[in-house]
Amino acid sequence: MAAQPGREATLATAPRLITLILLLQRQPNQKAAQLSEKLGVSVRTLHRYLGMLDEMGIPVYSERGPNGGFSLVRGYRLPPLVFTPEEAVAVSLGTGLVEEMWGQLYREAARGALAKLENVLPDEQRGEIAWARRSLAATGLNRADLDALAPLLEVLRRGVHQQRVVSMRYFSGSSEQPRQRCVDPYALVHRWGWWYLAGYCHLRKAVRSFRVDRMESLVLLDERFSTPADFDVRAYLAQEFASQPQIAATLRFEPAAAHVARLNRVAWETLREEPDGSVTVTLLSPDLGWAASSTLAYGPLVSVLEPPELRQMVRAWAAEITRMNT
Repeated sequence: MAAQPGREATLATAPRLITLILLLQRQPNQKAAQLSEKLGVSVRTLHRYLGMLDEMGIPVYSERGPNGGFSLVRGYRLPPLVFTPEEAVAVSLGTGLVEEMWGQLYREAARGALAKLENVLPDEQRGEIAWARRSLAATGLNRADLDALAPLLEVLRRGVHQQRVVSMRYFSGSSEQPRQRCVDPYALVHRWGWWYLAGYCHLRKAVRSFRVDRMESLVLLDERFSTPADFDVRAYLAQEFASQPQIAATLRFEPAAAHVARLNRVAWETLREEPDGSVTVTLLSPDLGWAASSTLAYGPLVSVLEPPELRQMVRAWAAEITRMNT
């Protein structure tokens, strides 16, 4: 069957029209340039959308002057919970991720939000959510015991939200003894299975990241601070992890074990297929110990080509493991 003219364009436009209504509902007197930027369209296209809203009977008006802009007529509200089936599934999956990542801290809130959503959705969309629950899942997102971390995450969440300094004893990766730290908590971040706090360290006089599972004796202080307006936690962490010293190890998987290297492709910085059927990979790690433990996890399937100090450490650890298990 031939596609109806303009149908695809209409389907693509509808979500933007809904977003435009929500933007106007949330904040009146917005300039055309602001709205077009938020929608990711040209000013000309924005005016076309505004005309479409007018044709649909949605009351939009404009005011001139420095404080003017486009607004909805006072009292107009978009009917609540206008979701497509895909949007309903996305919200459902989002609440599932909240449960998995935050545990008891937000578990009941996530379940309550989803229950309210399902209560007002049509049968078709409730069916989509039920399908998503059965068929789409994300598990094992936390490497540390989430229930044990929950009290720490709650204190840190309050510190970030209320902009209050926290005090803790912290085990760094390079020391066996904890050190007392006071930190202005800027943001909580979940990265590669670990929870991190990004904030200003009073000891180091600079912004640092701290793994939550390495904290103890965490206390929320009365002292206040102000998070810098230009602090971008994603940009900071990208720079922080990129600047950390790393060891590049070259490992070789024999032909019979080449499939193991391919199955774990995400672990390698590079992967190269060799003419003899073996696979050579590059493993980046923060230190030799981490590289050695990662290498030993593959047992006799892998050999270390370089660096030589890693080969020596793997050999020594393997000998010690053999001694302890004989």
